[in-house]
Amino acid sequence: MSLHHATLHQLKIFNTLARHMSVAQTARAMHLTPPAVSIQVKQLAEAVGEPLLEQVGKQLYLTETGKVVAAACRDIFDRLELLSQDLAAMEGLHKGSLHLAALTTAQYFIPRLLGEFSREYPGLDVSLFVGNREAILDRLSRNEDDLYILGQPPDSTRIFAEPFAENPLVAIAYPDHPLVGRKRIRPKQLGGESFIAREQGSGTRLACESFFLEHEVPLSVRLELGSNEAVKQTVAAGLGISIISKSAVQAELASGEIAMLDVVGLPLQRQWYVVRPEKKIQTAAARAFQDFLVTSGLG
Repeated sequence: MSLHHATLHQLKIFNTLARHMSVAQTARAMHLTPPAVSIQVKQLAEAVGEPLLEQVGKQLYLTETGKVVAAACRDIFDRLELLSQDLAAMEGLHKGSLHLAALTTAQYFIPRLLGEFSREYPGLDVSLFVGNREAILDRLSRNEDDLYILGQPPDSTRIFAEPFAENPLVAIAYPDHPLVGRKRIRPKQLGGESFIAREQGSGTRLACESFFLEHEVPLSVRLELGSNEAVKQTVAAGLGISIISKSAVQAELASGEIAMLDVVGLPLQRQWYVVRPEKKIQTAAARAFQDFLVTSGLG
């Protein structure tokens, strides 16, 4: 059987299966029955001439050939999406879609920017995934979105990253903490404090560890939490101090629920970045939103 006999429908099914690695989930996503999914993937494998999947226990895995075909599927459907977006661009970006993934900390400003952008281009369908750094990097590795918003882009030459706003990290404590109101607190004075940290691997955690290491201060982590909201509530309850993105605590600082500490070396000056795979084919909507971010004046 010639590869030319493979259909776009089969490639779409396999592309979905390569993302979910589950026949049942693929069937639901494609509005098909599981047997129909299995038949189409089997026919595609026959057209290719090699197995695309292997099963170990109950878990499906892509074969080496399957990985190559999955990568080709992503390229094909990215190119079709680009064609759709380019045709939409010819109509003035009145149609099309934009898929974004943003770090949880960015949820304090990205929805507002998306609102402004959507008012300018009301015909675009916009989706936003919000998650921790691990989730965003996983989506980036699988090329699931048009653009990614990160505070610290991955160290890779295969990634394009452009800064578009400042993202200072500040030290916070509950209002009655003994250090509140003190001027130019030395980093060593934080060594004995209970520290409320983000989870291992988060951009904020990496920046904090680098800061304390630079000042030779042992970090005494009392609690490790997976979200900024949890960190803020824990600090406000008086359980310790933390270092967090200033954009995440603007409301609490204004209300007096949390206080900012004047620590030498802080705030840590960081940036927000708009990120994409370097060789990703950009849609017209993605190009427009990237330009919008860079010129938004957020920083």
